[in-house]
Amino acid sequence: MRRQGSILVGVLWCMVLLSLVVIGVLHTARMDLSVVQNYGDRVQAHYLALAGVERAKALLYRDTVTRQQTSKSHTGSLYDDAKDFENVPLGRGRFQVFRRARSSDGGGIVYGISDEESRLNVNTVSLEQLTNNSSLLGMKPEIAAAIVAWRSPETQVTSGGAQTEYYMSLRPPYQARNGPFQTVRELLMVRGVTRELLLGNDRNQNGFLDSDDDLEDQGPRRSAAEDTSDAGWFPLLTVVATEKNVSAGGKDRVNPQTADQAALTGIAGITPAIARAIISYRGQHALQTLGDLLDVTAAQNQRGQTGNAATEGGGSSSSGSAQTGSGSSGSGQPVISEDLLIQIADDLTLDGGTDLTGLININTASAEVLDCLPAIDPTLAQGIVSHRKSSGFFANVAGLLKVEGMTHDKFKQVVPLITARSETYRIVSEGKVDSTGARQRIEEIVHIGRRDLETLSYREDL
Repeated sequence: MRRQGSILVGVLWCMVLLSLVVIGVLHTARMDLSVVQNYGDRVQAHYLALAGVERAKALLYRDTVTRQQTSKSHTGSLYDDAKDFENVPLGRGRFQVFRRARSSDGGGIVYGISDEESRLNVNTVSLEQLTNNSSLLGMKPEIAAAIVAWRSPETQVTSGGAQTEYYMSLRPPYQARNGPFQTVRELLMVRGVTRELLLGNDRNQNGFLDSDDDLEDQGPRRSAAEDTSDAGWFPLLTVVATEKNVSAGGKDRVNPQTADQAALTGIAGITPAIARAIISYRGQHALQTLGDLLDVTAAQNQRGQTGNAATEGGGSSSSGSAQTGSGSSGSGQPVISEDLLIQIADDLTLDGGTDLTGLININTASAEVLDCLPAIDPTLAQGIVSHRKSSGFFANVAGLLKVEGMTHDKFKQVVPLITARSETYRIVSEGKVDSTGARQRIEEIVHIGRRDLETLSYREDL
């Protein structure tokens, strides 16, 4: 009996040990299956996010073609478009395309794309624009100089800016690029630029704050007073923003400084008399900006035609057109009124390049960005934003003349630096698998023309 009892105890111990082994194997197998499933769900979330990016690109392309067919610079669609971009179901999950709203727009999350040409391009922004912008908190003159020096050729010395010798003295040493910035985050390599200045509370360097990580907890948009989180300079800056130097309808623009009478009269609204006045005027006064066209008057030997030119060009000059500025020849009444310039501005250019880089879109830029433009103070910047909200988007850059406080002199200073449309966009898409909550984010910056679509930047795991 005693021997049988010992055998029974041994069998029981063997069963216990075997059970432990089986439980361990099952647990390990379960863990392996869980890892495989989680990885699979992350892969699915990745492709859901990619689907959101592709949907946004398709809609942007369609919008670009539609705008060109209708000769519209800006429609405002896709920037705040929950119908197309919020919680779109696909397979086992869903995707959403979103951006962080500005404080002036109520903060929080908005479902839609964002415009790269609503930001300051650090590869083209001037030293004065950097230092005169009150929105770039902490932007000291020496930091602005260092930014300009970093992108400038080594042979070009910027007063107050750091050169390669300074960066080579650091530990570890590195060289200044002496060329265009490749990313906004490259600013962290520039002397004086800290993470706090550039990124604020954006610890993940993705353009969002920690409070933005869970979109489902956002709820309704917060008021501007409640949205006090600091995202640093990052939301105001870009390194890629370019557009073709053509009209909204896709036609080549005419240069009034060099065009002959036939080319000028090919623009609807410019009569032969006005064309002759432009040609005569530019012989004595070089046209520096489109705003100089407001100063064009008929030559002395054409004074008898001056009244007719003004009438043919859209009636008598508006009250603002009386501000002929220092460039006026004083030989008669201006032949181009504000209303006529608004009609023809999109068909004209004084830039001989085929591509325009670094222009700021007055239809999408925030007051903080507009404030960086010469002659624009915070009050006028807010006035521009308020005008487009109340009166609709600007058809072209000359629409700024209708904004209260915008004089001819201010317009001349700002017009070479602005645009009314965009071709470069930022898309942030998140894919999520509903069953497990696995999620992935993708950011693409794309340039979209009527016949091409180019990815300028791609980033995962934001």
